Amino acid sequence: MTQPAAKRFAAPALDKLPDDIRTRILAVQEKSGFVPNVFLSLAYRPDEFRAFFAYHDALMEKDSGLSKAEREMIVVATSAANQCQYCVIAHGAILRIRAKNPQIADQIAVNYRKADITPRQRAMLDFAMKVSRAAEVSDADFTALAAHGFSDDDIWDIAAVAAFFALSNRMANVTAMRPNDEFYMLGRQPK
Repeated sequence: MTQPAAKRFAAPALDKLPDDIRTRILAVQEKSGFVPNVFLSLAYRPDEFRAFFAYHDALMEKDSGLSKAEREMIVVATSAANQCQYCVIAHGAILRIRAKNPQIADQIAVNYRKADITPRQRAMLDFAMKVSRAAEVSDADFTALAAHGFSDDDIWDIAAVAAFFALSNRMANVTAMRPNDEFYMLGRQPK
């Protein structure tokens, strides 16, 4: 029996979705071999789906001073702090693939301070956690990040990813979004 994408707010049928959303979901399915439940869950509100994924892509897919793996580290660490099972599992899989490291996502989700990451990445995650928890950010935080080579644009990116996924974490928790079974093994075994 197939589990629903989320326990609350039933996902609309694929054939009932606007063409642009259906096309995007089918493209993701073609690329990954399955439809991540976040796409089905957020399709409940088409306009918000479009806005969410436009901002997601602007943050997560661009070239910047942060690698794609580092952006995923931010998502995994802050999602673990926000108790978002969906994002820890789904973005943990993406992190394992992008970092080419089958242990890194678990290490970061459990305790990023003990993970096998660089001091620069640890400073990045310290700052991301402050942003995610809406803690006060000071000039000293910017100075510490600059000492690790982060530019103002990099600091903006760290903050934006942490803040965006705070929203995502809360919506995943409200909808009781279920991680797809496929995510659990992705990036754990060499191809």
